[in-house]
Amino acid sequence: MARTQLWTASPFIALGVAAFLGCDARSPKAKAPSEAEQAADIGEVFETKERYSLRTLSNSDLDTFLGEATAFKSDSAGIRAFYERRKLQYAWFVNDSLSQSALSFLDLVNGADTAFTAVRELRDEVFRLMNATHPDSLARCERCRRELELNLTGLFFRLASKKYSGVVAKDLRELDWFIPRRKKDLSRLIDSLAAGQMDLSPYEPLHPQYRLLKDQLRQYHLLDSITTWYPLDLGDARKLEPGASHPIVPNLRQRLMLLGDVRFGGDTLWMNSVTYDSTVVLAVQRFQTRHGLHPDGVVGRGVVAALNISPKERMRTLLVNMERMRWMPEEQPPDLILVNIPEFRMHVYENGTEALSMDVVVGTAATRTVIFSDSLSQIVFSPTWTIPQSIVKGEILPALAKEPGYLKRKGMERIGGSDTNPIIRQKPGGGNALGRVKFLFPNSYSIYFHDTPSKGVFAREKRAFSHGCIRLSRPVDLAEYLLRGDSTWTPEAIRKAMYSEREKYVRLPKKRPVTIGYFTAWVDKEGLLHFRDDVYGHDTRLANELFDEQTAAAL
Repeated sequence: MARTQLWTASPFIALGVAAFLGCDARSPKAKAPSEAEQAADIGEVFETKERYSLRTLSNSDLDTFLGEATAFKSDSAGIRAFYERRKLQYAWFVNDSLSQSALSFLDLVNGADTAFTAVRELRDEVFRLMNATHPDSLARCERCRRELELNLTGLFFRLASKKYSGVVAKDLRELDWFIPRRKKDLSRLIDSLAAGQMDLSPYEPLHPQYRLLKDQLRQYHLLDSITTWYPLDLGDARKLEPGASHPIVPNLRQRLMLLGDVRFGGDTLWMNSVTYDSTVVLAVQRFQTRHGLHPDGVVGRGVVAALNISPKERMRTLLVNMERMRWMPEEQPPDLILVNIPEFRMHVYENGTEALSMDVVVGTAATRTVIFSDSLSQIVFSPTWTIPQSIVKGEILPALAKEPGYLKRKGMERIGGSDTNPIIRQKPGGGNALGRVKFLFPNSYSIYFHDTPSKGVFAREKRAFSHGCIRLSRPVDLAEYLLRGDSTWTPEAIRKAMYSEREKYVRLPKKRPVTIGYFTAWVDKEGLLHFRDDVYGHDTRLANELFDEQTAAAL
């Protein structure tokens, strides 16, 4: 999107005003124009949509405000830069009255996500400020106008920081989130707002998923208001298979219609039928896909449990993930490799479009995969594995005590250390825990992608089994994809290196950005809303930071 040129005419405003007033000075009998007429003339001269105000602040006004208003200390640089771009002109006034830009700011405030306590408090602060200032006072009191002008600007930055960068103020590492939170550039948004732009969405620094989730939040709020979410129950049956009959089917059909998985309705006879027909089977399969369940159309305990999660609970999940999206940059790198831990899946992008995806295995709840970002730079074929000391102490030494030949049987060797704290390495080969290939993005957490000889776990819905590293279901496909531009590394050459049992490092010609993320709700490219279980409990911890007791009770 082309960057909007704002305030391009401002260097010449003083000249235009001087010329206008100079003519007036040479004609003392002429009636002095009003401020509104002067502003209109300036607008005509420069043919611009920007709304200019003849009221200006002084540098001392700005210095005094920023020195005294401690609540806006962290935003002082942004506030100062905003008024410098405007040549110290007022942003929220025309003559003695609040401008349309100020009303647009109030619309922005009204549209804020007030389910978040901190955002709601700032909204209330804006309204208290507005209600405390009587229009008659603004007309008579220059100081009142100046204080309201500057406080509105300060509150914009505070509200926008929460709305676009995140409600949680603490260091995100305390929440086990090690992806850097980027400070959002709010200059285009406030400039556009002050210039009278009505549609601010192109200037809002938000990840696209944020808006998609917010749209879904409205739907779940409506669901919560129109229906009671009674629990579904299979009774004594273990499962419901296609073609079978069961008393749960009418309620199942209605629940799936409310959630949008049944695409069309039917007559009363069909709605009340206890037969689990093909239309409902297709709806269940769609629901299963959206919730990370095997889409076999069989209604078991897992499907029923997911169907029984109330709209209120889903709203909480949506809000938690909306907060995470505030932490993310508004645009992801076009060639990103993303692993979403709760989804147990990797997505590889090429020019912003998904080129490859695969199932993965992540760390257990006790040995969690870390949430962070880095750059993939190397592939290692026929890798060795230097076993982490935590595994040596917790698993290898106890196994050696029971079976002295354990190392030889597992293709391992001691390469250093002591009897009580040995350094052990596993040789390349089919039994190596890293499989035939690993992918390195050097980091302080010792996490990487790798093959595995244990393929059976990929058939499971929940795949949190590793010690923290990420096992790939299709490592050969990833290697071929990353090396596809190098004629040396044909598919045959790749397989030969994987089975040579001699470790070989290959540096990629271009690093690929990697994000290991944690998202339990998102909207896919087809517009389908997905949910996943909170496998590490991060949602619960974040919700405790976001919501006060009153909000949490409402959710």
